[in-house]
Amino acid sequence: MKTFALSPGDQDRARPDVAGFFDPRTFSIQYVVSDPATRRCVIIDPVLDFDEKAGATATLQADALLEYIERERLEVDWILDTHPHADHFSAARYLHEKTGAPTAIGRPVTQVQALWKEIYHWPELKDDGSQWDRLFDDGETFRVGRLEARVMHSPGHTLASITYVIGDAAFVHDTLFQPDFGTARADFPGGSAHQLWHSIQAILALPDETRLFTGHDYMPDDREPQWESTVREQRDTNKHRLNESSEAEFVALREQRDRELPMPKLILHALQVNILGGRLPEPESNGRRYLKMPLNALEGAMWE
Repeated sequence: MKTFALSPGDQDRARPDVAGFFDPRTFSIQYVVSDPATRRCVIIDPVLDFDEKAGATATLQADALLEYIERERLEVDWILDTHPHADHFSAARYLHEKTGAPTAIGRPVTQVQALWKEIYHWPELKDDGSQWDRLFDDGETFRVGRLEARVMHSPGHTLASITYVIGDAAFVHDTLFQPDFGTARADFPGGSAHQLWHSIQAILALPDETRLFTGHDYMPDDREPQWESTVREQRDTNKHRLNESSEAEFVALREQRDRELPMPKLILHALQVNILGGRLPEPESNGRRYLKMPLNALEGAMWE
């Protein structure tokens, strides 16, 4: 199974190198995005390994990113998350400790914190986003070496979903999947198929040849993992007919599909870590860390 691919850049065309790392356990893709001219880079959506059966954590995925960064002699400017993930733990905090690079996410993460603070009955949780070094506003810019990067808020999958546009590459995570799989679900707490539609339209308004990198691939028809497409490919061939459907038609399709999906198996495990910027719970008096599992907190149970 393919677990790594490099989409090469061009230092004369504002085109970053994009290294994608596929995690078969969570179907997640993590990215190291670098400026070919300066060798500065950012890490996007890193995974902290978690085995829910054993309650065990590990840093295999994150260490693979660090090995690549060291091998390519890159310097890390940022550790970025596109949103608080529901299907894996974020390794942002671990990588911050290893590299010293600042962490960042979109400012609407505070709305997600407030929502899950209530679900977890967690009154002491700080819901001001202070667990990250930077909260990005919509339209805010920053740099990766000589490359300009721009933040697009892309709500719908979650309240806090954002897209990072770096040179000719856009990192859309759970908004669009590969054209043969369609679009992301919008039924999590705070999700909205209407918002997802408008976020997708903003992404499809980028230049046709913009490279789009998604955050998951579920390998329909047992094909190899894929995670790169273009705006033109998504508009013309996405199975959810993004070039033909009205907002109402898309919302009806998305909501019908979401009613058929079970909740991600790690959603209640992962959110309490990810709304802390990837921090695990503090050890208790016996030295062990514990996750809190609210019962009957989410709809959509599948009994068959």
